[in-house]
Amino acid sequence: MSPVQAATLLWPLLLLLGLGAAGEGAPGETSFYYGTFPPGFSWGVGSSAFQTEGAWNQDGKGPSIWDAFTHSSKRQVLGEETADSACNGYFMAQEDVLLLRELRACHYRFSLSWPRLLPTGVRAEQVNEKGIKFYSDLIDALLRSNVTPIVTLHHWDLPQLLQGRFGGWQNASMASYFRDYADLCFEAFGDRVKHWITFSDPRTMVEKGYETGEHAPGLQLRGTGLYQAAHHILKAHAQAWHAYDSRWRSRQHGLVGISLNCDWGEPVDINDPSDIEAAERYLQFCLGWFANPIYAGDYPQVMKDRIGRKSTEQGLDLSRLPAFSRQEKRYIKGTSDFLGLGHFTTRYVTEQSHPSRRGPSYQDDRDLVELVDPNWLALGSQGLCSAAWGFRRLLHFAQIQYGNPPIYVTENGAAQKLHCTQLCDEWRIQYLKEYINEMLKALKDGANVKGYTCWSLLDKFEWEKGYADRYGLYHVDFTVRSKPRYPKASAHFYKKIIAANGFPGPREVQSWHQEALETCSVNNQLRAAEPLLDHLHLASEIAVPTVCALCVLIAALLLTLLLRSPH
Repeated sequence: MSPVQAATLLWPLLLLLGLGAAGEGAPGETSFYYGTFPPGFSWGVGSSAFQTEGAWNQDGKGPSIWDAFTHSSKRQVLGEETADSACNGYFMAQEDVLLLRELRACHYRFSLSWPRLLPTGVRAEQVNEKGIKFYSDLIDALLRSNVTPIVTLHHWDLPQLLQGRFGGWQNASMASYFRDYADLCFEAFGDRVKHWITFSDPRTMVEKGYETGEHAPGLQLRGTGLYQAAHHILKAHAQAWHAYDSRWRSRQHGLVGISLNCDWGEPVDINDPSDIEAAERYLQFCLGWFANPIYAGDYPQVMKDRIGRKSTEQGLDLSRLPAFSRQEKRYIKGTSDFLGLGHFTTRYVTEQSHPSRRGPSYQDDRDLVELVDPNWLALGSQGLCSAAWGFRRLLHFAQIQYGNPPIYVTENGAAQKLHCTQLCDEWRIQYLKEYINEMLKALKDGANVKGYTCWSLLDKFEWEKGYADRYGLYHVDFTVRSKPRYPKASAHFYKKIIAANGFPGPREVQSWHQEALETCSVNNQLRAAEPLLDHLHLASEIAVPTVCALCVLIAALLLTLLLRSPH
């Protein structure tokens, strides 16, 4: 029996015993645990290129599938919004580095725009030197500020020309194009970047892009497209990892991993074997789908069995889940120097009692019902609730399932409750406090967590939600052309956690909370006064020159009269 198989059998038993993994004397679920993180623990914030940069067609950048998606006549984004200017991040990168310094962040996780570097997506055709310079300057500015760059190669913005020519991730040739793109990035930036993420949350990318059509490229290839895209993404990830390992690692000494997002799935009834199996299936169809090939060499057995059986029932000769050859399994296995893990919320999971008759689909393959506790705090984004204890369980699941790999939490955060400009986001402070504390407990349990990335630095374009969901520690005023940034209370609170490397004691944590709310209250008042100050400034810009001009004219007139006077 392999370690992964043993772990699969072990974790439901641990759930039945309470919280798996908690060692003797480990902090309990219901209590807040005061303590600090190990020396060298890395605190950071994140963003992505398409969500923040703007400048969608400037300085040689090519179009991405998200440019095409937001510009299409179907207008599938809430409010028909685009990211054409987004946060003006392309022009305000140096200002945003100052925000990172203000937070005292240890690292900044950001992505490179593939079409900004390679306008057609193909390295052999064209490299955009202005794009190279932009990211090089950003990396240099981060390092001057003692902020470590953690760079994502692909955060959903595939070059549109690759989609148009080849069908995007439906085509096996994409793996080699991605490898060439990754190799360019290693060559251009690898002397300074030591942490690389190949793909960010590929599960959502393929499910919403190739199954439901809610995301670019907007295809609805139900029950087939997402599995095909995921298959090629895993091969692309492996090719990029091997390219780094064979050519660059010995001289650059960096790490290459992948970032996978997954909510925790908790059995509705921990005494019901079918609910326990359903929760296991939930996690394997979410996290295991991509992690299992990388850590164990193949898709989770439950995915192979269920999709294969359903494919047969649907009259197909082959499973809708593609198969790896023996050589491909060996090539993909072990291609991660760390596991990037994104997490936002928890779901209760139970078996689907009535089989779906909607035809082949990802949801039908899983056969699950997801529920939330009505007592959980509902956050801004639809379906996002605060249940921090699930974070600890997910970290422990990954620890056991994949052989205790180094884990970087690459995304964790909460959206604004309302579409408003309030800076006193006390509920986000509570979310961060609870989730970071559960991460601390997981670390005490033995999880090998190396760093944490709060999502996100700025309010930004949130895909199909447009600008309705606000995840930023800094509020961005999108109604003003200059897109000014304002710190929220959560920014002050997170800064205190970073400075203390955790939670030293109840008195300190309570004072941080109070200080954060007092500071944001003052900032709210200043921000409310800004329109009046802007009007006064505008008036002074007009009035002062006008008065001066009149004075000069009057003086000139008087001087003329004096000179003409006989006296």
